[in-house]
Amino acid sequence: MSYLVSNKAARLFLALGGFFITNALVAEFIGVKIFSLEKIFGVDPVMWELFGQEGLSFNLTAGVLLWPVVFIMTDIINEYFGRKGVRFLSFLAAGLILYSFGMIYAGIWLPPAEFWPASHIQPEWSAAEKDRILAGVGDYNMAFSLVLGQGLWIIAGSLLAFLIGQFVDVMTFHRIKRWTGERHIWLRATGSTIISQFIDSFVVLWVAFYIGAGWDIGLVLAIGVVNYIYKFVIAVLLTPLLYLVHDLIDRYLGAELALELKTTAMRKG
Repeated sequence: MSYLVSNKAARLFLALGGFFITNALVAEFIGVKIFSLEKIFGVDPVMWELFGQEGLSFNLTAGVLLWPVVFIMTDIINEYFGRKGVRFLSFLAAGLILYSFGMIYAGIWLPPAEFWPASHIQPEWSAAEKDRILAGVGDYNMAFSLVLGQGLWIIAGSLLAFLIGQFVDVMTFHRIKRWTGERHIWLRATGSTIISQFIDSFVVLWVAFYIGAGWDIGLVLAIGVVNYIYKFVIAVLLTPLLYLVHDLIDRYLGAELALELKTTAMRKG
């Protein structure tokens, strides 16, 4: 404990790693919800046609709110702690995600107490209020199972896409940095994120829905393109945040320690 208190680099790795893993876990859990991006802005669906699929719009998994952040965190950790740091956190995150889903499935398997499935209904509510709540939620146990009990193919696809995306992100980041040195943070960070997110977008759909659910390949490609357009735009928009985070970290570490970590990360990455 005294080492963490006295060592800025160790505290930084712990903070970045905790935020990285938390985002990855939350992205997995909220990913079951599909939302309409157009409705957020009050506009009509785009209704594109791609690969023979009609009526496509920006209906996205809620996980896309956080996965771009995960890949940006990958680049920040990569900058200061190299490939080994990212690899350690990536496998740790994947293991914790598997553990979490295992515990969730155990929770789903547990038989509910007699009163619990309707425990959200309060006795003082009117009949109309009870009907409205029951229509919206219904059986608590069933809702619990439907929301948290994601299919095994979806879990497998998401984890595989995450690990492959992390590998590609790290490899691309270091290759660009060898070309540019310390210059052009935006190029190595945003560039590696854009490439890794492209692969991530299609791997998860391929495993979860082409293999796992028998979707047509045209539908997989069409939805993958729509998802990637969103991720591409978000990655570009978050670029200024990269510079802000880098500046805050450099100020926290001090110029000498920051340079030492970056040099070691590049040399031993």
